[in-house]
Amino acid sequence: MDQEPKSSRQGRRSGGRAEKRAARSAAPTATAPYIVRGVPTADVLSLEGIEIIEANAETILAEIGIDFTGDDEILALWRDAGADVSGTRVRLPRGMARKLIATAPAEFTQHARNPARSVRIGGNNMVIGPVYGPPFVHDMEGGRRYATLQDFENFVKLAYLSPHIHHSGGTVCEPVDVPVPKRHLDMNYAHMRWSDKAFMGSVTHPDRAADTIAMADILFGDGYLNDNTVIMSLINVNSPMTFDATMLGALKTYVAANQAVIVTPFIMSGAMAPVSVAGTLAQAMAEGMAGAALTQLIRPGAPVVFGLFAAALSMQTGAPTFGMPEPIQVMLAASQMVRRLGLPFRSGGSLTASKIADAQAAYESAHSLWPAVMGGVNFILHGAGWLEGGLVSSYEKFIMDEDQCGMMAVLAKGVDLSEEAQAMDAIREIGPGKHFLGSAHTQRNFETAFFRSTVADNNSFEQWSADGASDAMIRASGLWKERLAAYEAPIMDPAIDEALKAFIAKRREELPDSEY
Repeated sequence: MDQEPKSSRQGRRSGGRAEKRAARSAAPTATAPYIVRGVPTADVLSLEGIEIIEANAETILAEIGIDFTGDDEILALWRDAGADVSGTRVRLPRGMARKLIATAPAEFTQHARNPARSVRIGGNNMVIGPVYGPPFVHDMEGGRRYATLQDFENFVKLAYLSPHIHHSGGTVCEPVDVPVPKRHLDMNYAHMRWSDKAFMGSVTHPDRAADTIAMADILFGDGYLNDNTVIMSLINVNSPMTFDATMLGALKTYVAANQAVIVTPFIMSGAMAPVSVAGTLAQAMAEGMAGAALTQLIRPGAPVVFGLFAAALSMQTGAPTFGMPEPIQVMLAASQMVRRLGLPFRSGGSLTASKIADAQAAYESAHSLWPAVMGGVNFILHGAGWLEGGLVSSYEKFIMDEDQCGMMAVLAKGVDLSEEAQAMDAIREIGPGKHFLGSAHTQRNFETAFFRSTVADNNSFEQWSADGASDAMIRASGLWKERLAAYEAPIMDPAIDEALKAFIAKRREELPDSEY
């Protein structure tokens, strides 16, 4: 059942500028709220290979088991469902997880407060969200530093302004200038007030998940959440094969309220999983299946996304690496297998271990983003801004990454085979030996025929030199500042805004400044 959210408003956009440079670099115009792919997926496993991994995952669930720690209620649910529970270890009979997962939706809509921004998760749909989780930020002038609430709000605004980032995300950076027990209130408010796109909720404590739901109730109106999913939240598995009390508490809170969770094995192959692709896949599938099945024990039919974050550990340094071939194989194979489960899949992103937005950052990010697009990932988190193995949210890299996400959107839509795209009229008009620059077809389509990068410089060397000989990072630095300077907040009902502020003020009085 879909209703019109109480706070539905169209966001306002900044106007154009007369100057050529400003017009070229201003915030891009709005496009579709998400991507509907028109190209087939890139599959790396044969049916025989899939069945081998599936059998191994079932063996892990049945013989080795998964630990669910610190939550007796969850253990009781498993016991009542027929699982073998010994201490915190839960062993699932073969086929049990798959049978439970069958009640989860293959697709669902995550509603945004602006209905035009709502996203469809699953199926042939692809939604790209920004970076998630870093405690540090980086920009050319300020360098690497701890993130603040102002930085958090800035990244929310940049994601809102981008036509290639479809989702507001969650912890776009960790605002360390706000006390831990209270910062989720400011983070939620930033997503709700400074953007009208769909967002992710707090998962660091069950009470913070409950606060997120309460604020969403205010934003959308009492009762709306009962029949509609407006929050999607990240539940990481404490790999190998362990769910901890914090994640379980947040999972229970959201699922009971009909809000979506992304159950994500968080794996560094070689440390938290075997060094082999096949071994990592079997473990990841067992972990994700157990978490997804649990959501259906709590509330059958609740929306759940199967997530996977996989990287390879450097055997020389012990540090995570990105853009490497083995994690790409893991992601592509997992995407195939999750489709067989009938669940939406989350993975990928513009991932890099580089410390600045340099050539290493570019090729590692491209090698992470491209396979996610071609592999059929439904929700791509860390689509823009990730740096230094996830420790840093970078302003310049956000701009560079979202430009690449725009290119991927064009690729994923597939080849246009309309009569206009076939261009037979142009070929007849021009004939042999002439050029197409002046053809009627070119004149009709030249403005939209090709993707136009806002970051790349395609001028001659002489023009590039005359313009200041800037590199991509310098150009991106100017772009994010221009976009924030031109930002206008989406409209919100003043009564809803005041109610959110009143809730936050009340909870701030009730919550301590320290967790200890």
